Amino acid sequence: MLPLVDHHCHGVLRTDPDDSAFEAFLTESDAPAAPGTSFFDTQLGFAVRRWCPPLLGLEPHCPPERYLARRRELGAQEANRLLLGASGIGTYLVDTGLPGDLTSPAELARLGGAEAREIVRLEHLAERCGAEEQDPDKFLAVLADAIGAAAGTAAGFKSVAGYRYGLDLDPEPPGQAELRAATAAWLAAGAGRLADPVLLRHLLWSAAHTGLPLQIHTGFGDPDLRLHRCDPLLLTDFIRAVRPTGCRLVLLHGYPYHRSAGYLAHVYPHVYADVGLSLAHTGARAEAVLAEFLELAPFGKLLFSTDAYGLAELYVVGARLYGEALDRLLNGWTGSGAWSAADAERVAALVSAGNAERVYGA
Repeated sequence: MLPLVDHHCHGVLRTDPDDSAFEAFLTESDAPAAPGTSFFDTQLGFAVRRWCPPLLGLEPHCPPERYLARRRELGAQEANRLLLGASGIGTYLVDTGLPGDLTSPAELARLGGAEAREIVRLEHLAERCGAEEQDPDKFLAVLADAIGAAAGTAAGFKSVAGYRYGLDLDPEPPGQAELRAATAAWLAAGAGRLADPVLLRHLLWSAAHTGLPLQIHTGFGDPDLRLHRCDPLLLTDFIRAVRPTGCRLVLLHGYPYHRSAGYLAHVYPHVYADVGLSLAHTGARAEAVLAEFLELAPFGKLLFSTDAYGLAELYVVGARLYGEALDRLLNGWTGSGAWSAADAERVAALVSAGNAERVYGA
């Protein structure tokens, strides 16, 4: 397996989840499975049962009940160590903005025998600042300082504006009067979940001006978003406007708009596309989805990730599905004579690690 840089992922649970909590990580739904069904009966669920049981001493495709019992026998720490250690990932770039009792980047690195750096989620950072400072002018100053400080240590920033509002934002940075009014209204309302489009634009532009890569969620996710407002093509005017800053934009996930993300990476030099989440959830169809990513996206602008969250199994599945799909595609293209073996090997190394190393300095 190629050495992998997972440029977008999250921590894993420090404690053992019960059966229903484990299943909840196999779906983007925020509700339990329909009566009489299971989230194990999905492409992702089948992939977990294919790739993970052998790493814990069981046969592939064993029943979910047997797998979960074995996981509990080992305990969360040991199961996480075995699974992460077998993932083939050498570097984790960890979004630390999700709630829960999750491992830190340093803990994840120790468990996986790898390296890790942080990706700072902008909305989470702003909400922390809002909890500390309620005066609008002072809040904006504190936020600017916090973004500047994060830029000194983090590998990059991430925005979930697609979740909070949609990607159909005004592409230009907000004016000072507009920004102060929106800030005052948000703080007066209790500085809760940040969904104001003016503040979201301010965060995007603030991050862009740091010079670090900026990850933006696009495409599918949990029901908190409206999928039609997460098409990356909605970012076209922002992509054009932000280009003079030198900021590199990384369009996460994309599915089912992953071809649109590939197009944007094709025509704009500062835009990159990510295969994470899409491949894990499409499972046995991952080869077809990866092939669609590779249609238009320049090979030096496509990045591997797992978007694993909560379960170490999701690191294994994300890496294995990617590796298997890539091998089948490249073997087919070299076998037909369309690609040389040397070019196939070089492209595999770029997507697996080299592109992320260049973009993030990982």
